[in-house]
Amino acid sequence: MSLRETQMRFAAHIRDPDGVPAPADVEERRMNVYRELFFNNVMGLLGSAFPVLQQILGPDRWAQVVRDFYRDHRCSTPLFLEVSEEFLTYLGEERTPSGSDPPFLFELAHYEWVELALSIDETSLDELQVDRDGDLLEGVPVLSPLAWPLAYEFPVHQLSPRYQPAEPPAERSFYIACRDRSDKVGFMHVNAVTLRLVEMLQQDPDRTGRAHLAALADELPLPGRAALMDSGDAALQQLRANDVVLGTRVK
Repeated sequence: MSLRETQMRFAAHIRDPDGVPAPADVEERRMNVYRELFFNNVMGLLGSAFPVLQQILGPDRWAQVVRDFYRDHRCSTPLFLEVSEEFLTYLGEERTPSGSDPPFLFELAHYEWVELALSIDETSLDELQVDRDGDLLEGVPVLSPLAWPLAYEFPVHQLSPRYQPAEPPAERSFYIACRDRSDKVGFMHVNAVTLRLVEMLQQDPDRTGRAHLAALADELPLPGRAALMDSGDAALQQLRANDVVLGTRVK
């Protein structure tokens, strides 16, 4: 057997020790060290990225989900910091749901992954030229590149070992995830109107704040255009206070 064939058989057994026999010429005691070392490294890495999901699933179910990922998924990156995204891809696109999987499995994993993704993003807000105190209505608001609008069927911020709904509520939950200028990642729980406003800032970055609010009023069946302009101005100010909006474009 060639060296490559030996390595492939060794790796296949490490991935799936129950389904693939160990190489015959490797002592079982040594083989067991490799099995535990590789798997525990991956499980520990994912546990630090998805702590709430790990708590909800409990030790046995969590170990099984990680084992399924470890066995079935083929990572496209060797970087440890990107393994969590590979795990998310597995949950969303490849995993055949198990009867023990909670219905919010992917949404909670995505919510937790967003925090990690924003924390390791190399974008520096200090390099962006903005007027921090600019008029958000008359000027062009600058949305932070580290601000992500999110929508989930389940209230992911409330999920815990004590709260695990079997069905999603009637209303979806909306959030703005953001890493601020002090590099702290946080989540704003917002309503549908604020989420849509942030989406519009993201999709059309050249409009003034007033133009965005006017477009929002045309789009949503809400009474009181003047009231929407007032509440929209307050929403923009709140977004700026949380570094979701960094200020206005410098002319």
